[in-house]
Amino acid sequence: MGTIFSKIVSGKIPCYKVAEDNDHLAFLDIQPNAEGHTLCIPKKETDKLFDLSADEYHALMAFSRRVALAIEKAIPCLRVGMSVIGLEVPHAHVHLIPLQQMADATFAKKITPTPERMKAIATQISEQWDPLA
Repeated sequence: MGTIFSKIVSGKIPCYKVAEDNDHLAFLDIQPNAEGHTLCIPKKETDKLFDLSADEYHALMAFSRRVALAIEKAIPCLRVGMSVIGLEVPHAHVHLIPLQQMADATFAKKITPTPERMKAIATQISEQWDPLA
């Protein structure tokens, strides 16, 4: 069957890729709360975050941390917030959201950047990506 995220990993669906390693992928959320709102996923399809093994969970958190550091360098914000909800797609994922105010983390406010802007944001973040951070 495969989730939409698995289809992104396989290349069947395009994304605005921010970072990637052997086991994880980070890409911009297409319904972002703020510019730079990024999803970090394990490439291995796993329904819930806490279904990951302890090693897989820690690896995803370490990957997400490195992506958050890149976001902080690329996107002006007070901080990068992390949210794990997991109801939208049955594939473990972490939301990294550049925050200016608490409302940016509520998922009640969405923005609609153009495809050109999304591509530019993805490039800005990926240029700051340090896989060894």
